[in-house]
Amino acid sequence: MYKRIIVTGSLAFDHIMQMPDRFRDHIMPDKLHILNVSFLLTNFRQEYGGTAGNIAYSLALLKTPTDILSVVGTDFAHYREHLSKLRIIDIKGIKVIRNSATSQGFVITDKEDNQIWGFYEGAMKKATRLSVNNFSSSNSFLVLAPNNPEAMVKFANQATKLKLPYMFDPAFNIPHFSKHDLLTAVKHSEILIGNDYEIELIARRLDMPKAKLLGAGKIIITTLGMHGSLIQKGNKKWKIPPAKPKNQSDPTGAGDNYRAGFLSGFVRGFPLDVCGKMGSVAAVYTVEKYGTQTHSYTMKAFCKRYQENFSSTLKLDKIPL
Repeated sequence: MYKRIIVTGSLAFDHIMQMPDRFRDHIMPDKLHILNVSFLLTNFRQEYGGTAGNIAYSLALLKTPTDILSVVGTDFAHYREHLSKLRIIDIKGIKVIRNSATSQGFVITDKEDNQIWGFYEGAMKKATRLSVNNFSSSNSFLVLAPNNPEAMVKFANQATKLKLPYMFDPAFNIPHFSKHDLLTAVKHSEILIGNDYEIELIARRLDMPKAKLLGAGKIIITTLGMHGSLIQKGNKKWKIPPAKPKNQSDPTGAGDNYRAGFLSGFVRGFPLDVCGKMGSVAAVYTVEKYGTQTHSYTMKAFCKRYQENFSSTLKLDKIPL
């Protein structure tokens, strides 16, 4: 069992927009080389976001001690105040980059929950200034969430030297890693996570069948959206069903919150199928709210929701600091 989670990744202001129809009604596949489209949007909100922020937020709801290691701009003050209220999150690892803006995410979601993202790096370009060396301990677990690609490679190499176990979540950065760096980060990770497209892309980039990615004792998690997730370790597989949402407001951040739910169970030493189901429950909370850090629940309510979805009892105790 681990005592703390160190989360690296982005901190960003998310600009979340929705459109009432479908992307495919606006895009002609045979004209992609001259693509020029505009979407009429019905909703817009700016919210706190970023991979590190979203994961840490839900870990805090699940009383899991967390350090955030990330970079931000000089416009971060009110986001910092928001995180400071979650006292179980340690924000001393957040570094302000002068003359920079905090990263900005822009997402449009269509009626079928397909999304198109744009991301302005801002301060995240300087994430290589950070180091995990001063945050690691024998009872810590590291999360390498999407971030500046060079920083992710640096953190993976540092973790390997420190023998610090980590989850590798390369996501949209997969094409930006060299084959050597991608292979090294995957090889030394304890957990590899991505959606079905990303896991397939990793396998192709490495010229390696997905079965070989498992390695010795490695866990691979493939998220499948509304179809739940698949967890693999060695020759064992667990197909994890999704939890049922009370409504479907906005899918943005569901993947980050799945990771938080899974990790909160994992560091407590729970069986992998239980961790996956915790991920499903955590994900569904954010689907029901517009924004990625607007949901809230108590551990008692979370356990009740788990019981309702999976007909089994979940007991969560606060991890001692």
